[in-house]
Amino acid sequence: MRVLIIEDAPRLRETLTDGLRESGYAVDAVDNGRQGLVHARTTEYDVIVLDLMLPSVDGLTLLRELRASGDDTPVLILSARDRTEHRVEGLRAGADDYVVKPFAFAELLARLEALCRRSKGLTNNAVRIGGVVFDLGSKLFTVGGAELGFTPREGAVLEHLFLNAGRVVSRTELEEHIYSEDRQVWSNTIDSAIAAIRRKLADAGELVRTRRGLGYQVGKPARDTVQP
Repeated sequence: MRVLIIEDAPRLRETLTDGLRESGYAVDAVDNGRQGLVHARTTEYDVIVLDLMLPSVDGLTLLRELRASGDDTPVLILSARDRTEHRVEGLRAGADDYVVKPFAFAELLARLEALCRRSKGLTNNAVRIGGVVFDLGSKLFTVGGAELGFTPREGAVLEHLFLNAGRVVSRTELEEHIYSEDRQVWSNTIDSAIAAIRRKLADAGELVRTRRGLGYQVGKPARDTVQP
């Protein structure tokens, strides 16, 4: 999953970026609201982590502009503004969650997972397709309880396919969701990852299907295949 962090405090921004990347997320981070708007409007993110007290464009203005334009990307406000009226204002402006600083990183991760579940129509962290189970919290794929040995890149590709079960996902979309903007992407990156995934899932049948000229697809429509 790809996350946009809009936070002007350098140390916190770096800590969030490092922590989320270590947890398996692709992360872009900016330090002001104007850049945040540009990123949010030009790149598709799975979730946005948003500070409120930002230079150039404040967080509430940014959020309202996104929602007014029809952007429904899940937004988690991360702010030192801790009064009830602040939380109410943020949620009514269109935020999906509100976390007060200081915070526990484990809680932030859990809240990001919950936002992802809701946006994908899931009721828990387990996504089962065929005999393969993906756990959104641990980022692990298992078959019969045994962990599958995917590399981080392979796991990120299959995660995005699982979270979009039944939908054809283009190569471009996969690249955009598993790599942050500062990472170089080679032209055969996705194809080689898909090939490796298929080798490791050989016993599970044709789990990942190629839709020629369109992209890749797993499973049936999400309502039929995404189960606890």
